[in-house]
Amino acid sequence: MDEQLKRKLKRVSRRNEPYLFLVIIALALLIEYRSGQFFTANNIVSLASAFIVPGLFTIGAFLVLVSGGIDVSFPALASLSVYVSTVTLINNNYTGGVWLAFLLAILAGAILGAFNGLFIGVFRLPTLIVTLGSTYVFRGFMQGALNSVQWATIPRGMAEFGRMALFTATNPVTGLRARMPVAFLIFLFILILVALMLRYTMFGRSIYGIGGSEVSAHRAGYNVMLTRVLIYVMVGIIASIAAVIRVSMMQQLHPTNMLGMELRIIAGTVLGGTIITGGKGTLLGAMMGSLLIVIVVNSMILLGIPTSWRSVFTGALIIIGTGVSARQAVDHYRGKRGRVTEQLASEKGAG
Repeated sequence: MDEQLKRKLKRVSRRNEPYLFLVIIALALLIEYRSGQFFTANNIVSLASAFIVPGLFTIGAFLVLVSGGIDVSFPALASLSVYVSTVTLINNNYTGGVWLAFLLAILAGAILGAFNGLFIGVFRLPTLIVTLGSTYVFRGFMQGALNSVQWATIPRGMAEFGRMALFTATNPVTGLRARMPVAFLIFLFILILVALMLRYTMFGRSIYGIGGSEVSAHRAGYNVMLTRVLIYVMVGIIASIAAVIRVSMMQQLHPTNMLGMELRIIAGTVLGGTIITGGKGTLLGAMMGSLLIVIVVNSMILLGIPTSWRSVFTGALIIIGTGVSARQAVDHYRGKRGRVTEQLASEKGAG
């Protein structure tokens, strides 16, 4: 076998994506064997629809994790931004299109994201502590200052957007139907945009750079402080877009139904190969990890498993994902230390 091909195969074998792909296929075949319904058109469309909001949240979580941080505040941020924007439109009897809801939510999300970015990027406080604190700040402001309640009616533009579909899939056996929301195109657009940014822009390289080594990134000329602030502003914007989509698809505004999603999202991201200490990971792997969790959570009925076991399976995946990521981090730094040692030894020998 060609030596170059061997090296490529070795690199591929160290990545999580091939193994995740095999696990997803195996799980899909198991569900199909037990229920005969997994590969039906309506079930595939239902899974794609259910993945829109977790997928958008995963993009934000990935940006933070690969930069060496951890954000647990994005569900609370999303809840507050969409609550403020939606209630503002309701109180002003707005009957126009959904674009204004997105605009107000994006503005609110950017401000709340900058709040996190200020303490993390400028004051250099630990990301977990800041985002944990801001979670309670956002929740407390929404429930206390705004006296948040559930709204059964949302603005007409949001409701119409939530009902818009690219197409409808029908199960010929059961007659069950599933709609592919137009919002799926927004998810794909943001996913492609972020993927291109990470691959082809200086800002994308700086995100990986500060995750690998903040000191080295600074020496290489990256503006570490500005990069961190912009990351959290981006997370706030993406989370707020996801929140508007969720409220529109649900056809009602519930102030707390997104809270608690952070653990599943982070678990899926690290399950996809993103190292929790930063600097390494792929957006594709993060998407596959989150998709695996969505499949598990949404396919329990097809497997005949009571939904009360959902927390058990989710918790197991969180433990597995964190364990895999921790192991990868150890191997990553051992390899890096070994390469540095070899380099120093060769320089010493040459001297």
